[in-house]
Amino acid sequence: MRTGDLGDGTYRNPVLAADWSDPDVVRVGDDFYLTASSFGRAPGLPLLHSRDLVNWTLIGHALERLEPAAAFALPRQDGGVWAPSIRHHDDRFWIFWGDPDHGIWQVNSTDVRRGWSRPHLVKEGKGLIDPCPLWDEETGEAFLVHAWARSRSGINNRLTGHRMRPDGSALLDEGKTVVDADGIPGWFTLEGPKLYRHDGWFWILAPAGGVRTGWQGALRSRDFFGPYEERVVLEQGDTPVNGPHQGGWVRTRYGEDWFLHFQDRGAYGRVVHLQPMQWDDDGWPVLGDGGSPVLLHPKPDLPEQPRSAPATDDGFPGGRFGRQWQWAANPGEGWAPLHSGDGLRLMCVRGDDTHDLRRLPNVLTQRLPAADAVVEVELCLDDDEPGARAGLAVLGDAYAWIGLERADDGTVRLVHRF
Repeated sequence: MRTGDLGDGTYRNPVLAADWSDPDVVRVGDDFYLTASSFGRAPGLPLLHSRDLVNWTLIGHALERLEPAAAFALPRQDGGVWAPSIRHHDDRFWIFWGDPDHGIWQVNSTDVRRGWSRPHLVKEGKGLIDPCPLWDEETGEAFLVHAWARSRSGINNRLTGHRMRPDGSALLDEGKTVVDADGIPGWFTLEGPKLYRHDGWFWILAPAGGVRTGWQGALRSRDFFGPYEERVVLEQGDTPVNGPHQGGWVRTRYGEDWFLHFQDRGAYGRVVHLQPMQWDDDGWPVLGDGGSPVLLHPKPDLPEQPRSAPATDDGFPGGRFGRQWQWAANPGEGWAPLHSGDGLRLMCVRGDDTHDLRRLPNVLTQRLPAADAVVEVELCLDDDEPGARAGLAVLGDAYAWIGLERADDGTVRLVHRF
C-alpha cells in the first residue's frame, strides 16, 4: 500500500503516488472528495474519498460510458475527460469537464456513490477545456470559466467566462475573455482554472508555463468578468517538484486551508501533492513553504484516520474486477463475463489492430501504482485458435508485454514483446 501517511502525524508527498491527473477536490461535512482526468478510459471520472486529505480510497466513478458513444468505441488517449471540476451545491454533487473535441459536459447526483445523471452537453465546441462552475451565494448568480486547447481551437493562454443557469444546464451568454495571459509578462499556457469566491473577491487559481516546467498562479477581481490581478503562488524553487501544477483549494471544517495539485512524472503520470495554504497580509494565498512545495509536513489538524490508498491488488471474485480497473475505451458486450469461481475471464476479440495494444479497446487497465512496483499475475490461455493471446502489459506511448500465445501447431508459448 502506497500512502503518504508516515504514521507519526506527518505526511510525505506525493499523497497519491499514481496518475490522478488534474485533481480537483471538494469538502462536504467531514468528507473530502476528489476527481481527476480519465481521458478516453471507461468508466471515467474517478471518485476518491478521504477524511484527512492524506489517506484516500477509490469509491467509484461518475461516468459509466463516454459520450458520444461512437467516438469512444476505440481508444482516445488524447480525448475524453480533461481536467474535471467537482462542486457541491443545492444538495447535489456536480462535475463539469471539457472534452476538447466535443465541448463542456456536466453530470450531477445527490449521492456521490451512485445515481449520477447521464452526461449533459453544456457548451458545444472544439478546444473547450478545464471548465469550473461557481454558484455565488451572495448574489444567487452562477458562473463558469474555462480554458482553451490550441490543438483544437488555435487558441490558448486565455480564460473565458460565462454566466450560467443556476441549474447548470446551459450558459446565458456568448462568453467573454476574463484573462488574456498574452498580456502578462512571462506567462504562457494559462489553463486549468478553478473558480472561487472569498473575502469579497472572485478568485481563479490556475497554472501556467506548461505541465513539466510551470507554476501555479492566483488571480483575483472584484467583478467576475475582470479585470484580474495576478500573482505566482507556487513554483519549483530549489525543490525536486517540477512544475507544481493545477489543482484545487479546500478548507477543513476547522478553518485550515489546503491545496492539492499534481506533478508531472513522465511515463509514471501526474502524481498528487498536498500543500498547506495560508493568506498573507495583502489577502493573497501562500502555498507550501513560502511558495515552494513541501515534501514532508504535519498532517492536517483532523481526526486520525486509518492508513489507506486506492486498491491495486485484485482476486477477481466471480469474474468481477475492482474499481481500480478501466477499459481502454467504452466496453463491449461480454468482454469479461461473470462466473461462479475466482479469477478474471477475458474474451479474445477479433480485430485488425491486434498487433498494437494502443489501438485495442478490449484492454483492461489500471494506473501504475508507483515508480517502483512488483506485479504478479496467473495466466491461462483457453482459446485454441492460432494467434490467440493474453497477457500483461505496461502500456503508454510505447509499451511492452509478456503473455501467452497459441502457435500454429497448437502449442502455447510464453512470449514477450516491445
